[in-house]
Amino acid sequence: MLQNVAAVVLDGVNPFELAVVCEVFGIDRSDDGLPVYDFAVASAEGPLLNTRAGFSMNVAHGLERLEEADLIAVPAGARYGSREFPPELLGSLRRGVERGARVLSVCSGVFVLAAAGLLDDRRCAVHWHDADQLALAYPRLTVEPDVLYVDEDPVITSAGTAAGIDACLHIVRKEQGPEVANKIARRMVVPPHRDGGQAQYIERPLPPSHGDTVAEVLVWMERHLDEEVTVEQLAARAHMSPRTFARRFQQETGTTPYRWILRQRVLLAQRLLEGTDETVDAIAWRAGFGNAAALRHQFVQAIGTTPNAYRRTFRGPEAAA
Repeated sequence: MLQNVAAVVLDGVNPFELAVVCEVFGIDRSDDGLPVYDFAVASAEGPLLNTRAGFSMNVAHGLERLEEADLIAVPAGARYGSREFPPELLGSLRRGVERGARVLSVCSGVFVLAAAGLLDDRRCAVHWHDADQLALAYPRLTVEPDVLYVDEDPVITSAGTAAGIDACLHIVRKEQGPEVANKIARRMVVPPHRDGGQAQYIERPLPPSHGDTVAEVLVWMERHLDEEVTVEQLAARAHMSPRTFARRFQQETGTTPYRWILRQRVLLAQRLLEGTDETVDAIAWRAGFGNAAALRHQFVQAIGTTPNAYRRTFRGPEAAA
Protein backbone atom coordinates (compact mmCIF):
# COMPACT_ATOMS: atom_id res chain seq x y z
CA MET A 1 0.00 0.00 0.00
CA LEU A 2 1.28 3.45 -0.89
CA GLN A 3 1.81 5.38 2.33
CA ASN A 4 5.28 6.91 2.46
CA VAL A 5 6.33 9.33 -0.30
CA ALA A 6 9.53 11.33 -0.67
CA ALA A 7 10.48 13.89 -3.32
CA VAL A 8 14.23 14.23 -3.73
CA VAL A 9 15.59 17.55 -4.98
CA LEU A 10 18.86 18.93 -6.27
CA ASP A 11 20.19 22.45 -6.65
CA GLY A 12 18.32 24.14 -9.50
CA VAL A 13 15.09 22.19 -8.98
CA ASN A 14 12.06 23.36 -10.98
CA PRO A 15 9.45 24.65 -8.49
CA PHE A 16 6.42 23.62 -10.54
CA GLU A 17 7.52 20.02 -11.05
CA LEU A 18 8.28 19.75 -7.34
CA ALA A 19 4.93 21.34 -6.50
CA VAL A 20 3.11 18.75 -8.64
CA VAL A 21 4.36 15.96 -6.38
CA CYS A 22 3.69 18.02 -3.25
CA GLU A 23 0.13 18.80 -4.38
CA VAL A 24 -0.83 15.18 -5.04
CA PHE A 25 0.92 13.50 -2.12
CA GLY A 26 1.70 16.27 0.39
CA ILE A 27 -1.72 17.83 1.05
CA ASP A 28 -3.92 16.59 3.90
CA ARG A 29 -7.32 15.89 2.33
CA SER A 30 -8.64 13.70 5.11
CA ASP A 31 -11.68 16.01 5.40
CA ASP A 32 -12.76 14.50 2.06
CA GLY A 33 -12.11 10.98 3.28
CA LEU A 34 -8.92 10.75 1.22
CA PRO A 35 -5.72 9.04 2.37
CA VAL A 36 -3.00 11.07 4.04
CA TYR A 37 0.50 10.26 2.89
CA ASP A 38 3.61 10.46 5.03
CA PHE A 39 5.26 12.95 2.71
CA ALA A 40 8.60 14.73 2.84
CA VAL A 41 11.04 16.58 0.61
CA ALA A 42 14.64 15.39 0.81
CA SER A 43 17.75 17.11 -0.49
CA ALA A 44 20.62 15.37 -2.23
CA GLU A 45 22.91 18.41 -1.93
CA GLY A 46 22.61 19.92 1.53
CA PRO A 47 19.87 21.78 3.39
CA LEU A 48 19.95 25.04 1.39
CA LEU A 49 19.11 24.79 -2.30
CA ASN A 50 18.47 27.28 -5.07
CA THR A 51 15.50 26.77 -7.33
CA ARG A 52 15.41 27.45 -11.04
CA ALA A 53 12.95 30.28 -10.41
CA GLY A 54 15.48 32.34 -8.46
CA PHE A 55 14.49 31.69 -4.85
CA SER A 56 16.11 29.37 -2.33
CA MET A 57 14.60 26.74 -0.08
CA ASN A 58 15.60 25.07 3.17
CA VAL A 59 15.14 21.30 3.16
CA ALA A 60 14.99 19.51 6.48
CA HIS A 61 15.70 15.98 5.26
CA GLY A 62 18.67 14.40 3.54
CA LEU A 63 18.98 11.23 1.52
CA GLU A 64 18.33 9.06 4.56
CA ARG A 65 14.64 9.94 4.15
CA LEU A 66 14.53 7.94 0.91
CA GLU A 67 15.33 4.68 2.69
CA GLU A 68 11.80 4.36 4.10
CA ALA A 69 9.79 5.67 1.14
CA ASP A 70 7.31 3.55 -0.83
CA LEU A 71 7.57 6.06 -3.67
CA ILE A 72 10.57 8.26 -4.50
CA ALA A 73 9.79 11.14 -6.87
CA VAL A 74 12.49 13.03 -8.78
CA PRO A 75 11.27 16.40 -10.11
CA ALA A 76 12.93 18.22 -13.00
CA GLY A 77 15.72 20.76 -12.64
CA ALA A 78 18.18 22.96 -14.46
CA ARG A 79 20.73 21.31 -16.76
CA TYR A 80 19.76 17.79 -15.74
CA GLY A 81 20.63 16.62 -19.23
CA SER A 82 24.27 17.65 -18.90
CA ARG A 83 25.23 17.61 -15.22
CA GLU A 84 26.56 14.82 -13.04
CA PHE A 85 24.51 13.61 -10.10
CA PRO A 86 25.73 12.73 -6.59
CA PRO A 87 26.70 9.04 -6.44
CA GLU A 88 24.95 8.81 -3.07
CA LEU A 89 21.67 9.82 -4.69
CA LEU A 90 22.03 7.27 -7.48
CA GLY A 91 22.79 4.58 -4.93
CA SER A 92 19.73 5.52 -2.86
CA LEU A 93 17.50 5.22 -5.91
CA ARG A 94 18.91 1.81 -6.81
CA ARG A 95 18.47 0.58 -3.24
CA GLY A 96 14.91 1.82 -3.23
CA VAL A 97 14.03 -0.24 -6.29
CA GLU A 98 15.86 -3.27 -4.90
CA ARG A 99 13.77 -3.21 -1.72
CA GLY A 100 10.49 -2.80 -3.61
CA ALA A 101 9.89 0.95 -3.74
CA ARG A 102 8.65 2.73 -6.85
CA VAL A 103 10.51 5.64 -8.42
CA LEU A 104 8.89 8.42 -10.42
CA SER A 105 10.49 11.10 -12.58
CA VAL A 106 8.83 14.33 -13.64
CA CYS A 107 10.12 15.80 -16.91
CA SER A 108 13.95 16.03 -16.90
CA GLY A 109 14.13 14.12 -13.62
CA VAL A 110 14.30 11.12 -15.94
CA PHE A 111 18.00 11.89 -16.48
CA VAL A 112 18.61 11.06 -12.81
CA LEU A 113 16.90 7.69 -13.14
CA ALA A 114 18.84 7.00 -16.33
CA ALA A 115 22.13 7.87 -14.64
CA ALA A 116 21.26 5.41 -11.86
CA GLY A 117 20.83 2.66 -14.47
CA LEU A 118 17.16 2.22 -13.63
CA LEU A 119 16.03 2.73 -17.22
CA ASP A 120 18.32 0.20 -18.87
CA ASP A 121 16.21 -2.00 -21.17
CA ARG A 122 13.07 -0.07 -20.20
CA ARG A 123 10.76 2.32 -22.03
CA CYS A 124 10.46 5.84 -20.66
CA ALA A 125 8.81 9.21 -21.19
CA VAL A 126 10.45 12.62 -21.23
CA HIS A 127 9.58 16.09 -22.45
CA TRP A 128 9.68 16.00 -26.25
CA HIS A 129 12.34 18.71 -26.24
CA ASP A 130 14.76 16.39 -24.38
CA ALA A 131 13.90 13.12 -26.15
CA ASP A 132 16.82 13.06 -28.59
CA GLN A 133 19.37 14.08 -25.96
CA LEU A 134 18.18 11.38 -23.55
CA ALA A 135 18.23 8.66 -26.21
CA LEU A 136 21.72 9.66 -27.35
CA ALA A 137 23.15 9.78 -23.82
CA TYR A 138 21.59 6.48 -22.70
CA PRO A 139 21.28 4.10 -25.67
CA ARG A 140 20.03 1.18 -23.56
CA LEU A 141 16.70 2.84 -22.83
CA THR A 142 13.80 3.36 -25.25
CA VAL A 143 12.27 6.84 -25.35
CA GLU A 144 8.54 7.10 -26.03
CA PRO A 145 8.44 10.73 -27.24
CA ASP A 146 4.68 11.06 -27.80
CA VAL A 147 3.21 9.90 -24.49
CA LEU A 148 2.41 11.68 -21.23
CA TYR A 149 3.89 8.97 -19.01
CA VAL A 150 5.22 5.41 -19.12
CA ASP A 151 4.66 2.85 -16.37
CA GLU A 152 7.46 0.26 -16.36
CA ASP A 153 6.74 -0.76 -12.79
CA PRO A 154 8.54 -0.06 -10.49
CA VAL A 155 9.86 2.83 -12.63
CA ILE A 156 7.37 5.46 -13.79
CA THR A 157 8.50 8.34 -16.01
CA SER A 158 6.49 11.35 -17.12
CA ALA A 159 6.87 13.96 -19.82
CA GLY A 160 7.01 17.73 -19.51
CA THR A 161 5.68 19.70 -16.56
CA ALA A 162 1.95 19.01 -16.12
CA ALA A 163 2.35 15.43 -17.37
CA GLY A 164 3.71 14.81 -13.88
CA ILE A 165 0.17 15.30 -12.61
CA ASP A 166 -1.02 12.56 -14.96
CA ALA A 167 1.68 10.19 -13.72
CA CYS A 168 1.03 10.94 -10.04
CA LEU A 169 -2.71 10.38 -10.45
CA HIS A 170 -1.97 7.17 -12.36
CA ILE A 171 0.02 5.87 -9.40
CA VAL A 172 -2.80 6.78 -6.99
CA ARG A 173 -5.34 5.12 -9.30
CA LYS A 174 -3.17 2.01 -9.52
CA GLU A 175 -2.59 1.73 -5.76
CA GLN A 176 -5.83 3.05 -4.29
CA GLY A 177 -8.39 2.90 -7.06
CA PRO A 178 -10.08 5.33 -9.45
CA GLU A 179 -12.39 6.83 -6.82
CA VAL A 180 -9.47 8.16 -4.78
CA ALA A 181 -7.65 9.42 -7.88
CA ASN A 182 -10.81 11.11 -9.17
CA LYS A 183 -11.43 12.87 -5.85
CA ILE A 184 -7.87 14.17 -5.71
CA ALA A 185 -8.15 15.37 -9.29
CA ARG A 186 -11.42 17.12 -8.49
CA ARG A 187 -9.82 18.95 -5.59
CA MET A 188 -6.96 19.98 -7.86
CA VAL A 189 -9.41 21.02 -10.61
CA VAL A 190 -7.63 18.86 -13.19
CA PRO A 191 -8.87 15.96 -15.34
CA PRO A 192 -8.29 12.58 -13.66
CA HIS A 193 -7.13 11.23 -17.01
CA ARG A 194 -6.16 13.04 -20.20
CA ASP A 195 -6.62 11.62 -23.66
CA GLY A 196 -3.88 11.93 -26.23
CA GLY A 197 -0.23 12.55 -25.56
CA GLN A 198 2.63 14.91 -26.20
CA ALA A 199 2.11 14.76 -29.96
CA GLN A 200 -0.58 17.41 -29.84
CA TYR A 201 1.81 19.88 -28.21
CA ILE A 202 4.84 19.34 -30.43
CA GLU A 203 5.68 21.64 -33.30
CA ARG A 204 6.94 19.25 -35.96
CA PRO A 205 7.65 21.02 -39.25
CA LEU A 206 8.68 18.71 -42.03
CA PRO A 207 12.42 18.42 -42.65
CA PRO A 208 13.63 20.97 -45.19
CA SER A 209 14.51 19.92 -48.69
CA HIS A 210 18.25 19.33 -49.11
CA GLY A 211 18.19 20.16 -52.80
CA ASP A 212 16.31 22.24 -55.31
CA THR A 213 15.21 19.58 -57.79
CA VAL A 214 11.70 19.30 -56.36
CA ALA A 215 11.53 22.71 -54.69
CA GLU A 216 9.03 24.20 -57.12
CA VAL A 217 6.83 21.13 -56.87
CA LEU A 218 6.83 21.41 -53.07
CA VAL A 219 5.60 25.00 -53.31
CA TRP A 220 2.85 23.93 -55.69
CA MET A 221 1.83 21.01 -53.47
CA GLU A 222 1.57 23.26 -50.41
CA ARG A 223 -0.70 25.67 -52.30
CA HIS A 224 -2.97 22.89 -53.55
CA LEU A 225 -3.50 20.73 -50.47
CA ASP A 226 -7.22 20.51 -51.22
CA GLU A 227 -6.58 18.76 -54.54
CA GLU A 228 -6.04 15.07 -55.17
CA VAL A 229 -2.76 14.55 -57.03
CA THR A 230 -0.79 11.52 -58.16
CA VAL A 231 2.94 10.89 -58.31
CA GLU A 232 2.60 10.84 -62.08
CA GLN A 233 1.12 14.35 -62.09
CA LEU A 234 3.80 15.66 -59.74
CA ALA A 235 6.53 14.03 -61.79
CA ALA A 236 5.19 15.69 -64.93
CA ARG A 237 5.43 19.08 -63.19
CA ALA A 238 9.05 18.32 -62.33
CA HIS A 239 9.71 17.06 -65.90
CA MET A 240 10.80 13.65 -64.62
CA SER A 241 9.65 10.09 -64.86
CA PRO A 242 7.53 8.98 -61.87
CA ARG A 243 10.28 6.64 -60.70
CA THR A 244 12.99 9.30 -60.86
CA PHE A 245 10.74 11.87 -59.18
CA ALA A 246 9.89 9.52 -56.31
CA ARG A 247 13.58 8.77 -55.74
CA ARG A 248 14.60 12.45 -55.87
CA PHE A 249 11.72 13.43 -53.58
CA GLN A 250 12.83 10.88 -50.97
CA GLN A 251 16.43 12.04 -51.21
CA GLU A 252 15.61 15.72 -50.84
CA THR A 253 12.81 15.63 -48.25
CA GLY A 254 13.44 12.41 -46.35
CA THR A 255 9.92 11.16 -46.98
CA THR A 256 7.53 10.12 -49.75
CA PRO A 257 5.20 12.49 -51.64
CA TYR A 258 2.18 10.88 -49.98
CA ARG A 259 3.55 11.26 -46.46
CA TRP A 260 4.74 14.81 -47.16
CA ILE A 261 1.37 16.02 -48.35
CA LEU A 262 -0.47 14.12 -45.60
CA ARG A 263 1.64 15.81 -42.93
CA GLN A 264 1.10 19.21 -44.54
CA ARG A 265 -2.65 18.60 -44.51
CA VAL A 266 -2.58 17.70 -40.82
CA LEU A 267 -0.53 20.83 -40.06
CA LEU A 268 -3.03 22.97 -41.95
CA ALA A 269 -5.90 21.35 -40.05
CA GLN A 270 -4.11 22.10 -36.76
CA ARG A 271 -3.71 25.77 -37.68
CA LEU A 272 -7.36 26.06 -38.70
CA LEU A 273 -8.58 24.32 -35.54
CA GLU A 274 -6.47 26.66 -33.40
CA GLY A 275 -7.15 29.90 -35.22
CA THR A 276 -10.61 29.76 -36.83
CA ASP A 277 -14.22 28.99 -35.97
CA GLU A 278 -14.74 26.88 -39.09
CA THR A 279 -16.53 23.59 -38.62
CA VAL A 280 -14.59 20.35 -38.70
CA ASP A 281 -16.31 19.48 -42.00
CA ALA A 282 -15.15 22.76 -43.56
CA ILE A 283 -11.63 22.27 -42.25
CA ALA A 284 -11.56 18.72 -43.61
CA TRP A 285 -12.46 20.05 -47.06
CA ARG A 286 -9.94 22.92 -46.97
CA ALA A 287 -7.14 20.63 -45.79
CA GLY A 288 -7.78 18.08 -48.52
CA PHE A 289 -9.27 15.27 -46.46
CA GLY A 290 -12.67 15.47 -48.14
CA ASN A 291 -14.80 14.77 -45.08
CA ALA A 292 -14.70 14.92 -41.30
CA ALA A 293 -14.35 11.14 -40.89
CA ALA A 294 -11.18 11.03 -43.00
CA LEU A 295 -9.76 14.04 -41.15
CA ARG A 296 -10.51 12.44 -37.80
CA HIS A 297 -8.83 9.16 -38.77
CA GLN A 298 -5.63 10.81 -40.02
CA PHE A 299 -5.60 13.35 -37.16
CA VAL A 300 -5.78 10.64 -34.51
CA GLN A 301 -3.01 8.70 -36.27
CA ALA A 302 -0.71 11.74 -36.43
CA ILE A 303 -1.56 13.72 -33.30
CA GLY A 304 -3.01 11.15 -30.95
CA THR A 305 -6.31 12.94 -30.35
CA THR A 306 -9.44 13.95 -32.25
CA PRO A 307 -9.90 17.32 -34.02
CA ASN A 308 -12.57 18.40 -31.52
CA ALA A 309 -10.44 17.42 -28.53
CA TYR A 310 -7.48 19.24 -30.06
CA ARG A 311 -9.58 22.38 -30.53
CA ARG A 312 -10.83 22.20 -26.93
CA THR A 313 -7.24 21.90 -25.71
CA PHE A 314 -6.05 25.01 -27.48
CA ARG A 315 -9.19 27.19 -27.55
CA GLY A 316 -11.40 26.01 -24.69
CA PRO A 317 -14.53 23.81 -24.62
CA GLU A 318 -16.81 26.48 -26.04
CA ALA A 319 -14.83 26.43 -29.32
CA ALA A 320 -15.42 22.75 -30.13
CA ALA A 321 -17.45 22.20 -33.29
